[in-house]
Amino acid sequence: MQSKIESLRNEIQNLHAQNADEVEKLRIRYLSKKGLVNSLFTEFKALPGEEKRKFGQPLNSLKNEAKAKIAALQNEAGQAQKSFSEGDLSRPVRFEGLGAEHPVNLVKNEIIGIFNRIGFNTSEGPEVEDDWHNFTALNFPEEHPARDMQDTFFVAKDPDWALRTHTSSVQVRVMENEKPPIRTISPGRVFRNEAISARSHCFFHQIEGLYIDKKVSFADLKQTLLFFAQEFFGPKTKIRLRPSYFPFTEPSAEMDVYWGLENERDYRMTKGTGWLEVLGCGMVDPAVLKNNNIDPEEYSGFAFGIGVERIALHRFQIPDIRMLFENDARFLKQFTAAL
Repeated sequence: MQSKIESLRNEIQNLHAQNADEVEKLRIRYLSKKGLVNSLFTEFKALPGEEKRKFGQPLNSLKNEAKAKIAALQNEAGQAQKSFSEGDLSRPVRFEGLGAEHPVNLVKNEIIGIFNRIGFNTSEGPEVEDDWHNFTALNFPEEHPARDMQDTFFVAKDPDWALRTHTSSVQVRVMENEKPPIRTISPGRVFRNEAISARSHCFFHQIEGLYIDKKVSFADLKQTLLFFAQEFFGPKTKIRLRPSYFPFTEPSAEMDVYWGLENERDYRMTKGTGWLEVLGCGMVDPAVLKNNNIDPEEYSGFAFGIGVERIALHRFQIPDIRMLFENDARFLKQFTAAL
């Protein structure tokens, strides 16, 4: 019995563990009901009375030593886990792992800043809109073929409520609550029921602008857009306006910027023309002004809409729009802010 006690004492004194799981295995091995220490107590019960008096105290000492050793290992494992999870709180601060500005936000904030500098304020509105603000007030009467241009997400199969298809709905709210002159931009997320691919998504971001005042002309629109293009793309940027159609503007146009044809990527981006489509625009239709209680005989205005993702894709040479919304850290780290 004496040799078994000494052998087990030496074994316990040399125990070590890397983590809490290993400590628990050692506790079960030595201190559980079927553990090695209790097995010696089972043998102790069968000893004659004289030998019980001889080995009783060493056995109790062995059990106490085993408990103390396991407790010490548990404490060490707990400290190691705390150090791993919290780190050394006494260390000096290191400015590492800075967050990154999302490429959509980078482009959106730059565009907003350009228009803020020439007097446009910023307006926001709800993403779930009623039919009046999203369609009817913008010259989309019921059964009008222009409604077919919008692939709409309706809310709970209710044709009177939908996820907004453009931020023009915010402009309607501004016209309802403010009197001309009005000069505002409406940035925000919009939703279209479109197939998701490398070039299109079911939600994206727009910045739409509206200017209403007396004697506003198409020349004012052109000069405003030229200022934006030269501020955003460079001071030598050229623009062109092509006739187009939108239900809420008349006349309407698409604006292109001259991107150039200096390399293969330029040919691919501009389809060999050198021109890159950037936004849609036009003079506010008099019917839209009437719908919002603005006298079209006294006031006129222009509006434009910019797709933020399209510009972000071109600026940062991103090949797939889906990369903007997948939250892949490897992609987002490319836009980490510098100190």
